[in-house]
Amino acid sequence: MKHFADISPMKVILFGYCFIILIGALLLIMPFASQDGKYTDFLTAIFTATSATCVTGLIVVNTYTHWSFFGQLIILCLIQIGGIGFMTFCIAAISLTKKKIGYISRSLMQNSISAPQLAGIVRMTKFVIYGTLLVEGSGVLFLSNFYIPRYGLSKGIWYSIFHSISAFCNAGFDLMGEKTEFISFTAQVGNLYVNLILMLLIIVGGLGFFVWQDLLESKLHFSRMHLHTKLVIFLSSILVIGGAVLLYTSEKGGAEFQMLNFSERIIASFFQSVSARTAGFNTIDIGSMTQTGQFLIICLMFIGGSPGSTAGGIKTTTFAVLTLSVLTTFWHRKSIEVFGRRMEEGITRLASCVFMIYLFLVCFAAMVISRIEGIPLLSALFESVSAIATVGLTTGITPILGNTSLILLIVLMIIGRAGSLTMLLAFSSRKNPAVSTLPLEKIQIG
Repeated sequence: MKHFADISPMKVILFGYCFIILIGALLLIMPFASQDGKYTDFLTAIFTATSATCVTGLIVVNTYTHWSFFGQLIILCLIQIGGIGFMTFCIAAISLTKKKIGYISRSLMQNSISAPQLAGIVRMTKFVIYGTLLVEGSGVLFLSNFYIPRYGLSKGIWYSIFHSISAFCNAGFDLMGEKTEFISFTAQVGNLYVNLILMLLIIVGGLGFFVWQDLLESKLHFSRMHLHTKLVIFLSSILVIGGAVLLYTSEKGGAEFQMLNFSERIIASFFQSVSARTAGFNTIDIGSMTQTGQFLIICLMFIGGSPGSTAGGIKTTTFAVLTLSVLTTFWHRKSIEVFGRRMEEGITRLASCVFMIYLFLVCFAAMVISRIEGIPLLSALFESVSAIATVGLTTGITPILGNTSLILLIVLMIIGRAGSLTMLLAFSSRKNPAVSTLPLEKIQIG
């Protein structure tokens, strides 16, 4: 048997997520996990467990009406584990026992949260845990002011806990389907208080743990921040504001916005711009949006959040590198330069690899789903991107998809949460790069 130390961290992370999904699915199958006290079929359970662990939010059954309190609790636990990484919990548990944390565990933790270096990884783990509890606890406190007066003490607190964790982890699961299934937060489209709290939780969760730390250490002085933080903050701001403006423009004459007043349109535009980058909540009916608006959301979902965060997608830094690479070529520069810094050699190749893997997978999945389900390609593409980018937004087709399509979406969600490079490196057989250099020959580009 292969020794544990010889197994790559990438494989451990991948199999770890799969194991958690399987355990979650087995618990969700049980009669006490459903409202009617009956067994849930395996595909529904495994799809829900995958969606929760991969913090996606795609569902085939309404979370409130189908799952009991126990089932909802299991889903919430899977969201929390998947949101900040299962290795974070493992390292935290080992720390409580006062045992020495070895190199293998530190290496796994580094890969699990995309840490830039191995040094200080245990300290970083504590920062992630305490930071998560602080932000989620604040979210619970503020949301309680809204939920408790409407649903009572116990139900109001449960709603506050569930939605605070779901928003921070960018999971997209909600309990708002009590009267109308799959409604999400459409009833609160004009509620600035709820929208603002959820958006802040989503943004903080999507920035990344290292950005939090850098913001605290730099005391919010932009010039003192690391290049990674500068890129994340700058690009995230552009995507939120630019996305909101474009969504407002594309939907201004659409059916959804015609039913809203001016302030509701502004709030809805910003909320969907924020939520589209992996949160999965919606305050307007996505299926009723214009095709332009749906395609814009596809683009925002594809980009996603930032590395080392609870978000998915190709990540903001990948998009930034690809964009800067184009500008560098246009300006005839030798290396990528931004904010007075030069990026490392080979970063463009890495970003291109991530981009092409995601692009190939979503196009392939969209074509397969569109063909076997007989639905428009745009709807299938929306669903595929939502799955691999771990977003959870849908045009409403998820509950009616066949088994093959659901299995395909499960695979996409796992790839999206573990990371395309993690999947690629997990099954890569070559450990050492080739030392030989082949003869050079030029080809024409463009």
